[in-house]
Amino acid sequence: MAGPRSEAPLIDAEEDLVPAPPVATARRRLRAHPVLVMAGIVLAALNMRTALAGVSPLLGEIGAHYRLTATASSLVTTIPLIFMGLGSIVAPKLARRWGTETALCGALVALCGGIVLRIAPPVVALFAGCAVVGGSIALLNVLMPGLIKRDFPERAAGMTALYSTAMILGATVSAASAVPMENALGSWQGALVSWALLAAVAAVVWIPQTLMTRRGTRHGAAAATPAPLAGDGPRLSRSPLAWQVTLFMGSQSLIAYVSIAWMPTIFTDHGMGKGEAGLVFAFSTLVQMVGSFVVPMLAGRMRQQRLLGVAVSALMACGVTGLLVAPVAGAWLWAALLGIGQGGALGLALTMMVLRSGDAHTAARLSGMAQTGGYLLAAVGPLALGAVHQATNGWTIPLALLLAVCGGLALLGLGAGRDRRIG
Repeated sequence: MAGPRSEAPLIDAEEDLVPAPPVATARRRLRAHPVLVMAGIVLAALNMRTALAGVSPLLGEIGAHYRLTATASSLVTTIPLIFMGLGSIVAPKLARRWGTETALCGALVALCGGIVLRIAPPVVALFAGCAVVGGSIALLNVLMPGLIKRDFPERAAGMTALYSTAMILGATVSAASAVPMENALGSWQGALVSWALLAAVAAVVWIPQTLMTRRGTRHGAAAATPAPLAGDGPRLSRSPLAWQVTLFMGSQSLIAYVSIAWMPTIFTDHGMGKGEAGLVFAFSTLVQMVGSFVVPMLAGRMRQQRLLGVAVSALMACGVTGLLVAPVAGAWLWAALLGIGQGGALGLALTMMVLRSGDAHTAARLSGMAQTGGYLLAAVGPLALGAVHQATNGWTIPLALLLAVCGGLALLGLGAGRDRRIG
């Protein structure tokens, strides 16, 4: 057993960058007013899953409105995942050019626009809005942990818990309120677009920070420059361990986003009311906090994380099996098992990016590889299972395939969880 970790396992997208002097000065002034920075972090985190989770309970209405097949409907969740993967590539470059604060503010403005674009009349606007939403969330995913590590180095663990809780809370409220808001506002469009207001408020809070960090920087000058490095580090594309971590990240994301896309539909197809289905899905999202809090703490205190990898996979496998054999009768139990397993698997994936890396530079590169490849792999899930559901007119085969993914995740956990380092 290893000793307790002294800090939260956060990966900084700006690890290899040196901020320009005016930017560094502005950030020191901002740290003197941590309430503003903290408010910005919480509001940004609240927005990181609301635009995705709020769609799931309304997917049937969206598909019916546009006369979409099950396969085409799955694009509403597949397209954001594709752009979450692609956006992970450009996030560090935007941070270097404009600074983290400006990139985050821009992401929130774009997120607000993408949410509004999704309800525009032509169906192409729906899919274009999904792409903007996914790209915006990618920037938040990549840049937020590093900002927390940079601005709250002595309170990284507590701030990470606050950030994670806010993110899950936003998704829970969005999922639980989707159907009631549809009823109150008279349409699914009103329920979806209402979340643009939260993104707009978060963007407004980030404007002062953006202006402060850019003030004094010469027009056209980059906010940061690359730090001198001894070398590029190990070739991740040739590392089996790096691929195991990436595939673990991708497989757990695939299971999670299949649940986001189809869990309420599975319940309603078996006779549950859509309002209750939305609440069960929201409950599954809420209990992710249990796994995301406990599993990383345990992982940081263990030399090997193989048992944890198998455990979170088994929890999700039990939940999927329940959906297969008795979806409505045990809905709340299956939702709890899936939620705890998904939260734990995500926390374990993020922690292993640090534990399997020999230094911060490698950890940042591995994070980029795992998030890009992981989200692109996850995008296959909702689309493929939607197509199988449409072809078979049932959920037996799609859920059996998802159960097989859980088995593969356990095997990947055995590999990625070994006490090794990339290099």
